[in-house]
Amino acid sequence: MSTGGKSYNKDYYGGALMVLIGGSAAYAAQGYNIGSLAHMGPGYFPFAIGVLLALTGVLIALNAKKKGPGDDAALVGHKHEIPDFRGAACIILGTIAFYFCGEYLGLLPATFAIVFICALGDRSNSVMACFVLAMSMMIVAVLIFWWALQVQMPLVRWGM
Repeated sequence: MSTGGKSYNKDYYGGALMVLIGGSAAYAAQGYNIGSLAHMGPGYFPFAIGVLLALTGVLIALNAKKKGPGDDAALVGHKHEIPDFRGAACIILGTIAFYFCGEYLGLLPATFAIVFICALGDRSNSVMACFVLAMSMMIVAVLIFWWALQVQMPLVRWGM
């Protein structure tokens, strides 16, 4: 999309995508009983999240700055035109590791695996920083999911 020699950056398109997804979720939620704030129906939460997502997308798209011909905002960390797939690969691998660790090892190893692997996707993180973040998130997971919400997942599971 070109306007006067300048093109919009990825924030404009990301915001537009969020508006599309949020609007679709809000529209689909109207097929269920929305109810009221005091007596929420099954469609209330998806409708509210869809509207909030669409509003967030509008704000992001409105704040998108136009990118000039010399700007390299999308090429952070490398100087070539090939996209950097490290972040996406780490997120996908972290999610897969969370599934298998959660299924066979428990909440603590699964939390460590997903946070550590996903944090490695950011080139500015050191291995030690990823390790400290993963250990910190294990504490948060115990407090929120195991203790407060009482999720029925063992902290550590040995064997199958």
